[in-house]
Amino acid sequence: MAELTLVADKTGELRMDAAAKEERYAEVRAQIEAALEGERDLLACMTTVVCLLHNAFPYYFWTGFYRRVGAAELLVGPYQGTMGCLSIAFGRGVCGAAARDRATVLVEDVDAFPGHIACDSASASEIVVPVFDAAGELIGVLDVDSTIPAAFDAVDQEHLEAIVALLRGREPLPIYRTA
Repeated sequence: MAELTLVADKTGELRMDAAAKEERYAEVRAQIEAALEGERDLLACMTTVVCLLHNAFPYYFWTGFYRRVGAAELLVGPYQGTMGCLSIAFGRGVCGAAARDRATVLVEDVDAFPGHIACDSASASEIVVPVFDAAGELIGVLDVDSTIPAAFDAVDQEHLEAIVALLRGREPLPIYRTA
């Protein structure tokens, strides 16, 4: 029998102490690892990661990937939540900063972040984690927003970095067209 997906009460409240957060991340990471086992397609894997993460935490408001589509451009998707920005240049906003610097950016107050892009005014805090391929090239970023100020911490960063590392070595499958 397949395990059920963790689905958090989407109250928008941060009702998890550090131990509960660690335990929830361990559970969702195990689900992600099991779901991704044997799957090669990057987009399918990204979609699964977003779904499982977004539904596991009550303080996750927007959860998604911005994929690298050019030398210095990110394009939205897949994601869950309200409307996201469609395209983001490297260096622009939190996602662009994480892509440019190839490093996780944790923002306690998005209004205090220089150049923050307000895709949804309900967002109060954010964490963005870069995603690399097997060769170490940046292929995108994982972006998670919360309506709660300072919702993300070192626990989120550690686990999200480990989860996106599961995507290394996966490649987009070719699109087949019939004549």
